[in-house]
Amino acid sequence: MAKFEVAEKRLFANIWICMRCNAKNKCGTGKRPDCCRKCGSKRLRLKSKQKKVK
Repeated sequence: MAKFEVAEKRLFANIWICMRCNAKNKCGTGKRPDCCRKCGSKRLRLKSKQKKVK
């Protein structure tokens, strides 16, 4: 999706999305965060690198 590697890392690396409240959780260490920063849910997924096609 991104045109160059630096932009792709900035947009997608270490960003987790909460499946309950859709909050972005950035984790600088590279490992999965324990819980969501807003709602405390443990249901997290990595940010998608591709857009969904309808």
